[in-house]
Amino acid sequence: MHLGNYLWNDLPDPNKWADCVHCGMCLESCPTYEITGQEQHSPRGRVHLIQSVAEGRLEVNDELIDPVFDCLDCRACTTACPADVNVGGLIEEARGQIRQALPLTGWKKSVGKLFLEKLFPHPDRMSTLGSLLKFYQKSGVQKVVRKTGLSKILPDHLAELEGIMPEIGKPVRKKYKNEKVIKAQRNKKAEVAMLTGCVMDVMFADVNESTINVLTRNGNDVTIPKNQTCCGALHVHAGDRDIGRNLAKQNIEAFEEAEIVVVNAAGCGSMMKEYHELFRNDPEWKTRAEKFSAKVVDIAKYLHDTGYDKPKASIETTITYHDACHLAHGQGVWQEPRDLLLDIPGVNIVHMPNADRCCGSAGIYNITNPGMAEAVLQSKMQNVPAEVEMISMGNPGCMLQMALGVKKYGRNQKIVHTVQLLDWAYQKESREME
Repeated sequence: MHLGNYLWNDLPDPNKWADCVHCGMCLESCPTYEITGQEQHSPRGRVHLIQSVAEGRLEVNDELIDPVFDCLDCRACTTACPADVNVGGLIEEARGQIRQALPLTGWKKSVGKLFLEKLFPHPDRMSTLGSLLKFYQKSGVQKVVRKTGLSKILPDHLAELEGIMPEIGKPVRKKYKNEKVIKAQRNKKAEVAMLTGCVMDVMFADVNESTINVLTRNGNDVTIPKNQTCCGALHVHAGDRDIGRNLAKQNIEAFEEAEIVVVNAAGCGSMMKEYHELFRNDPEWKTRAEKFSAKVVDIAKYLHDTGYDKPKASIETTITYHDACHLAHGQGVWQEPRDLLLDIPGVNIVHMPNADRCCGSAGIYNITNPGMAEAVLQSKMQNVPAEVEMISMGNPGCMLQMALGVKKYGRNQKIVHTVQLLDWAYQKESREME
C-alpha cells in the first residue's frame, strides 16, 4: 500500500490536511517561522510539502528532512487554526515515512539509539542511570568536574544541561515498589493510577513525590502499576512509530484495570491521549487505546475538576506561569493550573507575555536541534517578567530547558512544577498545626 510517493507502512492521514486552506492564520503562532521567516518552516508550508509528496509532486528525500524535523511539534498552530487542522499529528506521520526511507546516520543515530532504544523504554536502566547520577552528585565528582572544567569535553549543549542538572532523588517506583496501594491520608473519594514517567522519575523524583502527597492529601488512593513504561512520546516525535506502538500497548495493558490515570508530565499526557492515532489501521488496539486515553488526565485538571482542599498556609512568593505546549495546546489545559496557584495564599502571579510560546525543549529537540532550540529559548526568556522569583510549569522537559535559560541569561528564578507549590503549602500547613 502506498500514497503518492509515500511507500512505507503507516501512511500519513489525508484527512489531516483536507481542511487546510493555507490561510496563514497559523503563521504568527509558529516559533520556527518567527525565527526563520521561511514558508517551508511554517505550519501551512509543512502541510503543503507533506501533501505534495502524497500527490506525487515531491519525493521523500533529504530536502524534506529539515522542514519536517525542525518543527517543534508544539501544536500552537492547531490552536490558532480556524479549522483545527492537526498539523502535529501529520508531522509525526510524515516523520515516520522519512525515517523508514532515510534512516538516521552519524551522531544523531547514536543519540537516538542511546536515549530512545537503550534507556527510556527500560525502567530498570533508567533507575540505574538515576543511581549513577545521584552518586555523581553526592560523591563530589560533580564538584571536581565543574571546578576543573572537565564538562567542556562534552558537546556544548550537553555541557550546559549538566550545569543545570537538578538534585537527583529516589524514584517513587523504587520507593513504593512494595506497596500495592498508597493510601489516602483522609476520607477516600477515589483510586487513581499514576504514570511515574521515565525522565520525571529520574530527574524530578521530588515532583512525583509531591504528586503523590497532593493526591493522597485530597482523598485519593494511589497505585503505581509496576509494568508501566515510557509513554513513547519521544519515539513518535522522532519518527520511531513502531517502538511508540509497542510502548503504547504495554501501557494500555499496564493501566487496563485503572479507572483514572493521573499524569504530571504534559508531553506524556498528550501522547497517551493520542494513542489511538498510532492504531488507525488496527481496529482492536484502536478501541482499546480510545478507552485508555479517555482515562488519562493531567494532575492539575484532575485536582481542579474533582475538588481539592485549598491550603491555609501561605507561600509568600511572586511567580509566573509557563504553558507547556502539550498541556495547553495538546490537552487544552490552560486555566486549571493557574487557578491552583491562585488558591495558594501568598502567591502573587505575574502574567508572562506569550506564556504559551514553546521554550525549545520539545523532547530531545534541544539536543538534536540545538541551534533552533537556543533561538526559541532566547525568545522565551525575553518574556519572563524580571520581578518574579519562580517560574511554574507542568512538564519536565520545560523545567530543564527553562532552568537552562535562567542560568544562561543571568536570571535567578527558581523553576518549579505547579503541583510542588500546592504540596509545599500543605506541608507548611501541617507544620503550623503541630
